[in-house]
Amino acid sequence: MRLTKIYTRTGDQGTTRLANGEEISKDSDRVNAYGEIDELNSVIGVIIAGKLSQVVSDLLSDIQHHLFDVGGELASAGMIKEMVSEDMITGLENEIDNLNTDLPALEEFILPGGTSAAADLHLARTVCRRAERSIISLSQTEKVAPEIIKYVNRLSDLLFVMARFENHSNGNHEIYWKNPRH
Repeated sequence: MRLTKIYTRTGDQGTTRLANGEEISKDSDRVNAYGEIDELNSVIGVIIAGKLSQVVSDLLSDIQHHLFDVGGELASAGMIKEMVSEDMITGLENEIDNLNTDLPALEEFILPGGTSAAADLHLARTVCRRAERSIISLSQTEKVAPEIIKYVNRLSDLLFVMARFENHSNGNHEIYWKNPRH
């Protein structure tokens, strides 16, 4: 698809068209779900633009393409299927394992922070979790491919591990939660 005109005025009444041509309200669960994915993709773009290890930057660049697929499948309302695959989910799991190999075991909860990149990755993780909640809400009333839910769930785990990786790669120690019971 080629966009030659950016404004269409079709949304001026609070509606938008899905990829299948259906007109729906801009505050629908479906629009909210793919809007959250778009926001996550934008947050990741900001992270990539900053100071970041090459390995994490490369992974995030690939993830941006996958998130576009996730959003596309959500926006199609079933017209486009299987853009998100089990292979993509397995790929995230493999990257989690790879990045987590040299990280110390967690013995306490950690707080978002450390390096700027790690803090931004924690922000992306929370946006990802919000997107996941929106997709779950949508799945309560409309069909959503289970692979989409799995992918977004695994992505938030990867973003957490990426934040830890960035902190440890830069010699910064994580900020542990001060448990008042200890």
